[in-house]
Amino acid sequence: QVQLVESGGGLVQAGGSLRLSCAASGRTFGHNVMGWFRQAPGKEREFVGRIDWSDGNPYYAASVKGRFTISRDNAKNSVYLQMNSLKPEDTAVYFCAATWGSSYLTMTSGYAYWGQGTQVTVSS
Repeated sequence: QVQLVESGGGLVQAGGSLRLSCAASGRTFGHNVMGWFRQAPGKEREFVGRIDWSDGNPYYAASVKGRFTISRDNAKNSVYLQMNSLKPEDTAVYFCAATWGSSYLTMTSGYAYWGQGTQVTVSS
C-alpha cells in the first residue's frame, strides 16, 4: 500500500515562496515517477510538474516553469516542490502522486496513488 503525505502548505503573499513536501512509503521508490498537481476551486486538477525518481530529471508545466522546482531525497523517500514568485493564480490544493510504468505523466489518469493534498493560498 503506497502512502503519500503532503505538507508545507499555507498562506503567503504574492511574490513569496513556499516549499511543499511529500513523504512516500509502502513501496520501493526508485524506478517510478512522482508528480505534483493542483486543483483550484471550481477547476479541474491540473499538472504542475513531475520528477523521475531514478535520475531526478524534472519536467514542468509552462505555467510554473522558471518559478517552481521539484527535487527528491532518496534517503528520506521524499519529493519537494519549491515554489517561488507565487501569484494569486497559484492558489489551489496541491497534490503529490506516484506512478509506475505509466506513459501519461502529465495527466491525472496516469497516476495510481495520491496524497490528501495541502492548501496553498496566495494573497494579492
